[in-house]
Amino acid sequence: MLITANPIEHLQSHGIKPSPQRIAVMDYLLNSRMHPTADEIYLALSPSMPTLSKTTVYNTLKLLVEAGAVLNISIDEKNARYDGDTRPHAHFRCLKCGAVLDLYPEQVPYLEQIDRQQLGRLRIVQTRLYYIGYCEQCQEHTSN
Repeated sequence: MLITANPIEHLQSHGIKPSPQRIAVMDYLLNSRMHPTADEIYLALSPSMPTLSKTTVYNTLKLLVEAGAVLNISIDEKNARYDGDTRPHAHFRCLKCGAVLDLYPEQVPYLEQIDRQQLGRLRIVQTRLYYIGYCEQCQEHTSN
């Protein structure tokens, strides 16, 4: 469950002025568990928003990431992916099917401890933890 499912409130809580395009992108990310790329977001939204451009999607994502409203996930070497859930959590990428899944502190208990830890004069404000392997569905088809 995400912190807020209302895209307008989510945008405003991060100091972003809502526009139809921003609301559409934010709504898509808040309701997607697939960690889409910018192109996937564009392809999903463009049928219902014919005036939407790829440039607008890329600029909107850049703004959302800079404001902390979404996460830029770099688990896939080929594509930047985006996550509307900014709570502390790790990600898992399947080597076979490419699925990117969320792993929460109840699944990775030490995650919250890492985020709150202080290391000397360093104060950690964000942790990006990636696991790479085979998802449950692909394991039965892989000998590794």
